[in-house]
Amino acid sequence: MSAPEKEQAEVRTLMAQLQALKAGYADQVRRLRDLDAQVQALEARLAGRTTNQPLPARPAPGQPPQQVARTGDASGTQPIRNAQGSTGEDAKPSRSVEDVLQQEHAVFDRKLTLENGLTYARYDRKQLTLNGFLALDAIFLGNIAVENVESDTLTYNFAARYGLSPRWTLNLDVPYLARRTTYQKGGAGGSAAATAEQKVFGSHIGDASLSVNYRMLPETASRPDTVLTFGVTAPTGRHPYGIDWRVLERDNDQFVRFAVPSEQPTGNGMWTANLGVSMVKTLDPAILFGNIGIAHSLSRDFNDLDNNPDTLNPGRVQLGNVYTLGGGVAFAFNERTSLSLSFNDRINAKARVRPRGGDWNSVIGSDGHAATFNMGVTYALNQHTTLVSLLGIGLTPDAPDVTLSVKIPYTF
Repeated sequence: MSAPEKEQAEVRTLMAQLQALKAGYADQVRRLRDLDAQVQALEARLAGRTTNQPLPARPAPGQPPQQVARTGDASGTQPIRNAQGSTGEDAKPSRSVEDVLQQEHAVFDRKLTLENGLTYARYDRKQLTLNGFLALDAIFLGNIAVENVESDTLTYNFAARYGLSPRWTLNLDVPYLARRTTYQKGGAGGSAAATAEQKVFGSHIGDASLSVNYRMLPETASRPDTVLTFGVTAPTGRHPYGIDWRVLERDNDQFVRFAVPSEQPTGNGMWTANLGVSMVKTLDPAILFGNIGIAHSLSRDFNDLDNNPDTLNPGRVQLGNVYTLGGGVAFAFNERTSLSLSFNDRINAKARVRPRGGDWNSVIGSDGHAATFNMGVTYALNQHTTLVSLLGIGLTPDAPDVTLSVKIPYTF
């Protein structure tokens, strides 16, 4: 065996020994923490204290007391290995798990992260339209047509995350949407067998948002890591109010049989305030995460509310509140790869409109319930770059049928 081959074999042997020592050390640290927690619980019980008033952390064998003081929090509570990696290098979660938490929660030990993302969403809606009336509550007189609306949306999203301190982060998200929608309607030309079809394309910047994360409670043995998020969304996208419809077919009595919008909206046109809370709990080897939030939009006046190009109908719009909740679990396969399974639900309340000089009226059909099941995989490409993929399956009619997202965050 040549000298280089012997050196390579020696390196492999040393690496194997190093990995074995690391694994043994991590196991010993975990056992020491469990034993220390049991001792503290017994001492607190003997002293008549509750679990909300733990005793100061005890040093592990061979560990100087001042090192324990540095790894504890301000209250003296002994922290466990948490999602943010604040208890030292041995307690820091794997890189793959941190990448998952960056998407679902917040990571505070990264100074600056720039993220480029691309998301594809597919909608397919069919509905039966009845234009007529019922005679004797049994016989329908009028036109019957099957309408189909298919929409493909491609969204590019640029995001910047900046860590202001161990408790604060600042986030900026700017989307750009490109959408193609296909409208189909049966009964074209008065024939029940004929179908009319029209495609509408559009692209524009979406509604940009700015948010801050505040870490209220770091994770301990008895509580999850809790983060409060407050954000504002600006109406930078193209709103849907007053977009003219192009009439493609009319009946002899000038009734509009088939019409499509002249352009595609990319935003809701409202200033929106968002408030949410997310939590993460480490249950080795899994990490559980959940979130709940609410979004409230300010009402706004528009010069035109309807889609008729020949009329002008000014008024005010008030969108309903949006309630969100979700939860999931993440598993780290190794230092670079992880899998996450999650569920997200979004509930929209009804919107209201008020024509100028009139009263508020609820918009029928403006409420919605969109639930999605998501499966994601992250892979650390190198020290600074990660590939994040996410597949979403719609569970309710208001949710996209399928979404596919790919994001590449770069950490400085």
